[in-house]
Amino acid sequence: MPLQNRVTPLGEVIATPERGLVYANRGCIHAARGRVSERRYPTKRWIACQLEFRGRHRRPLMAPGKFTELFFLDEATALAAGHRPCGECRYADYTHLTALWAALYPGQIGADAIDEQLDGERRDPRTKQRRFHQAPYDELPNGTFVLFDHEPHLVREAQLLRWSPAGYADRVKRPARGSATVITPPSLVALLRTDRTPLVPLLHPSAIV
Repeated sequence: MPLQNRVTPLGEVIATPERGLVYANRGCIHAARGRVSERRYPTKRWIACQLEFRGRHRRPLMAPGKFTELFFLDEATALAAGHRPCGECRYADYTHLTALWAALYPGQIGADAIDEQLDGERRDPRTKQRRFHQAPYDELPNGTFVLFDHEPHLVREAQLLRWSPAGYADRVKRPARGSATVITPPSLVALLRTDRTPLVPLLHPSAIV
């Protein structure tokens, strides 16, 4: 039986047999028998990691009192849920992120400042419920997630790709006009919009074919 440790672009933690390409954590959010409580927010440090790093293995997964091992389809999905690159196992990606961040947000230096801003963008500070944002379709960069027909879709060039746990499925034309309900936090959308090296290094192969 699959563990409840796979995360959607909306940040919801589900049980599904597919593992994904990105490993992550946001602290310990599981209780007895590996059940996840999405109302538990022990930390603002939501990070996305490599699946493999220096031969480390955690067994069993979701051990009592340990951080909850989470998995994402790819990097774009992790960013949409509000996770940023880990400063240890993905040091190069992390330093790239902080350099872009410093250029866009002068004075905000280090992981704590980044995590504080992302926390306010992904969750309402009063209700702790997920927050979405509005932006024109024609201003959204590749790698952004939007809600389209009530489902998460990835922006890729002139198309929107519907997300699923196994990969990207249906493709529809990106609207040329109008406002989108954006899932990816605004600060990360701003980073994706920069003309420097792309922030998203890893997309699921189904997004490319």
